[in-house]
Amino acid sequence: MKDLQSISAMWLKGVLFLLIGMMSGGILLIDHGSLRMALLLGLCVWGFCRAYYFAFYVIERWVDPGYKFSGLGHFLTYVWKRRRK
Repeated sequence: MKDLQSISAMWLKGVLFLLIGMMSGGILLIDHGSLRMALLLGLCVWGFCRAYYFAFYVIERWVDPGYKFSGLGHFLTYVWKRRRK
């Protein structure tokens, strides 16, 4: 698969991801509209965002600057190979 080159397509993709997140979160809160559910949903989103940041920014900048990841599958392969050494 080729890398996405179009700036407008990148913006569209970002907006669509945001809409997916907002709509699914909104539906969850409408179905189970409690403060506890909102807090857990917020923590879930925050936790996964931090894990994503760690996988792509922290590893590439500080842990192993010579290694570049192209996706989460690539990151998992990297972790698996490092673990086996």
